[in-house]
Amino acid sequence: MKKQKVSSAVIRRLPRYYRHLTDLYLAGVVRISSSALGKSMNLTASQIRQDLSCFGEFGQQGYGYNVESLRDEIAEILGMNQKHTAVILGVGNLGRALMENFHFDRSGFTLTAAFDVDPNLIGKSVSDVQVHPVEELERYLRETSVSVGVLTVPRAAAAPMSERLVAGGVKGIWNFTNAELDMGRSGVVVENVHFADSLLALSYMISEAP
Repeated sequence: MKKQKVSSAVIRRLPRYYRHLTDLYLAGVVRISSSALGKSMNLTASQIRQDLSCFGEFGQQGYGYNVESLRDEIAEILGMNQKHTAVILGVGNLGRALMENFHFDRSGFTLTAAFDVDPNLIGKSVSDVQVHPVEELERYLRETSVSVGVLTVPRAAAAPMSERLVAGGVKGIWNFTNAELDMGRSGVVVENVHFADSLLALSYMISEAP
């Protein structure tokens, strides 16, 4: 149970905790102290304890954290056990790459359908997910509970497609279009993904490196 309003910075670190704890679990590590966990993640022990304290009490003094239990607790906090569903809009190069290579299930999502305007794609399946005509989106959303819409459409189509998703009752949008979407007034959460931002940040860092 959350004890307070959690900052965006803490939320952004939770998936990193989950990934790292999964690696430790697969390596056979049973328990770990906050200092050892912090050292392996380049964080301070106090930062880890402070982050986790936003959600409750974890670990035992003198013992540390049980790796499997803490990983499962973080998965619960992240909502990975809530059986989220997703649809993808746009089955071009990026959309297809996500469908073929991104493991939605490992993040607690089931990709149930894809939508596109290309008649050469409609009716086909990509990684066992059927591609539907975009004209059927509203009907599909009425008949199927969908948590998240994944946008990999051209930038110009981002706003109208997001409006259709919102009208259809989705709770979140994972936006890869390079258009900055803000659906806050609708109550829908948007995660805008800009690949160039990471590359430009890397450009700055290597330019400033001695």
